[in-house]
Amino acid sequence: MTSSLTESLTDREDLQVRSAYPSTRLTVADLEQLQGILCEAQLDYQLELVDGKIIIMGGSDIVSSEIRLEFGRLLLNWVKPRKLGRVFESSGGFILPNSDLRVPDVSFVVASRLKQSKRYFAELVPDLVVEIKSQSDRLKPLREKILSFLELGAKVGILIDPDKCTVTIYRPETEPVILRDGDIISIPELLPGWEVPVAELWPIEFE
Repeated sequence: MTSSLTESLTDREDLQVRSAYPSTRLTVADLEQLQGILCEAQLDYQLELVDGKIIIMGGSDIVSSEIRLEFGRLLLNWVKPRKLGRVFESSGGFILPNSDLRVPDVSFVVASRLKQSKRYFAELVPDLVVEIKSQSDRLKPLREKILSFLELGAKVGILIDPDKCTVTIYRPETEPVILRDGDIISIPELLPGWEVPVAELWPIEFE
């Protein structure tokens, strides 16, 4: 057995042992090991690290996927020409001050805080985080995820619920604002002048 293969198997066994004990807090390094194991098995899963536990995220329904792409497109089309910052989609991971690694559906970081991207997770809290409810999601964990970002320094969190056609905007120390069709999404503290009708987010129906 080659040295590299031996090391790979040893790493895998160590991760399995550590994961078997609830009291063991896993780290970003453990998450990266698991990513490598899944990659070897040709499995593509999104991973998050929350309170020392690795969470494997499944795929979303296609309505949520369309909304995620549309929101990101509308945001990027405003941000990029004005060089306001960077927009990330649902594969962009953030290592947070509490050592969690979280992956919002869409996120934005102002230019002054991330002047150059690097080939790794971003080690900061994004200024804007967006979560889109999938068919299998429960709202409470999504709210808690957004609130945890706000507690760590995010300026704005947005929760999009396709089932109720609502967009809820969260800000630190203020009550959430619920928007519906006919309302306009705006984030003046981060994106002055950017306005998006809520109705534009929902997938169109072809005749």
